[in-house]
Amino acid sequence: MPVCCSTACLPATCSCGRIIIDPEYEDEAMSIFSKYQSNHARRLKKAEAINMLMTEFNLTEIDAQIIFQAFDKDNNDVMSLWEFRQFYQTVGFNAHNVIDLFRKLEEDATGTVNIEKTFDALRNIETGKGKLTDDEIEMLLKATAGESKTIDLHKFLNLMCRLKVYKGSQ
Repeated sequence: MPVCCSTACLPATCSCGRIIIDPEYEDEAMSIFSKYQSNHARRLKKAEAINMLMTEFNLTEIDAQIIFQAFDKDNNDVMSLWEFRQFYQTVGFNAHNVIDLFRKLEEDATGTVNIEKTFDALRNIETGKGKLTDDEIEMLLKATAGESKTIDLHKFLNLMCRLKVYKGSQ
């Protein structure tokens, strides 16, 4: 764990921007990950990682690929144990719930959410600080949508991960 990280405020983000891994989840995550790793490499190639996500979390291949892309932070087509632990702590066995919420908010099978529906849904979501204000929701949606002004499943996963550790605007 980086020196700047404190276990007193888990789950949270470190001042360096990384999500701090909660020690409570380490053993569970390692247990799942180790079933698929070879030679104690603590890295899974893309095909192995997608297989793990499909098998352990009962995801479709397409959803597993999207989750893989969202958590392959260095875009090297390998899922490290650290990247898997981020997935496990922030989404993990709730992956279906997050994907189901995305599908409910999706705009006519376009692959993007309806921003107004998403705004309303975020009013009911608990974050690291509790309920969000309308201003916070607007800020988070704008930051997530970016210039394209759309939120696909990959961006939605990132938004939901940020919400889990969100402590309010500084």
